[in-house]
Amino acid sequence: MTVEERLYKLEGIVEGVMAVLPDRVSALEARMDLLRQEVKAEIAGLRQEVKSEIGALRQEVKAELGGLRQEMEERFNGLRQEVRAEIAGLRQEVKAEVAGLRQEVKAEIGGLRQEMEEKFNGLRQEVKAEINTAFNKAMLYFTAIAVVLGVLTLFR
Repeated sequence: MTVEERLYKLEGIVEGVMAVLPDRVSALEARMDLLRQEVKAEIAGLRQEVKSEIGALRQEVKAELGGLRQEMEERFNGLRQEVRAEIAGLRQEVKAEVAGLRQEVKAEIGGLRQEMEEKFNGLRQEVKAEINTAFNKAMLYFTAIAVVLGVLTLFR
């Protein structure tokens, strides 16, 4: 095999590697975009779910308050104070539960974010390793060409 044939072969290998890299990068970007969309959809679903539950809780509390007000009007002041204390307790429970749900959602989002970052960093390392491997091979080929050219020059 002549030097020109080897050089042509090396150029083909390098062009092949360079042709594959943009596809891989765009595939990685597409996968990241898809994951982003999935996470956004999940977050939107969770938000909607939490809003629905809060709205339902509000309606339940409002309905219960309306009924309690009717009873309180018929009863004396002592009962009125007890009912108010019960309502305050329910509010605290609802607030505590909503705060707990909020913390759970935040923790889940944080976990998903961490997982995404880890996967992205892993993919980044894989791409770097592949690029480095291709670059090292190209440098080996170029070094081999330089050695062959040096040897040919020496024999002339």
